[in-house]
Amino acid sequence: MNARPTIVPEPLLQVEGVTLQYKTTDHLVTATYRVDFEVMPGDRYILLGPSGCGKSTLLKAIGGYMTPVEGEIKLKGRKVTEPGPDRMMVFQEFDQLLPWKTVKQNVAFALTASGRATGTEAMDRAMSYIEKVGLAKFADSFPHMLSGGMKQRVAIARGMAMEPDILLMDEPFAALDALTRRKMQDELLRLWDDTRFTVLFVTHSIEEAIKVGTRILLLSPHPGQVKAELNSLPASELGTAAQGALETRINDMLFA
Repeated sequence: MNARPTIVPEPLLQVEGVTLQYKTTDHLVTATYRVDFEVMPGDRYILLGPSGCGKSTLLKAIGGYMTPVEGEIKLKGRKVTEPGPDRMMVFQEFDQLLPWKTVKQNVAFALTASGRATGTEAMDRAMSYIEKVGLAKFADSFPHMLSGGMKQRVAIARGMAMEPDILLMDEPFAALDALTRRKMQDELLRLWDDTRFTVLFVTHSIEEAIKVGTRILLLSPHPGQVKAELNSLPASELGTAAQGALETRINDMLFA
């Protein structure tokens, strides 16, 4: 009896030999150099490296806001050439929300402005994701009435409500205090368990990379080049000697 062939899923996102450059007043800066990686459906994929290694620049290019000078970026096999609702970005700044709209209106506005949903459907979907991030009681509140962590949860709800192919998160918890940051990491993992969305997450925290990610891409200091790709740890091994060993290994690979 012949064994069934293993079906290998297609990559959702392919970054192939991508070099990114941008101009400052005095210089042409090479942010990344010939970076390659693939993100599979349902991955929590981490871009990890020191400041200035091109992590955020890569995210902007995947979002369609920059064009590589070399290589290409493909989503579902199609070349990325411009922004689109199939990729939603969550930034680290708290003030990502429209201050004159309520929490529910902010989330629904993304749906109606993009044509993803209209009227009652947009409001219902917005409310569903607001409930997922635990802010149902604040649906009619305005951004100035929320804490930083709550604003960030609204931004995540807004991104997820669009049901994009991939959620792009640029150090989304970096500006939070340590306890709120830990809570937000737990919240993100709980949401992922619920919906299994695909996320590409930028951080320069080794501890956060291990906790949040399933796979971790290590980038060298400027210009960013791929140093290694590693699997993270299962949740059962977080806080054990295995985590300490992996943190040490990553630190040595990044900075040795």
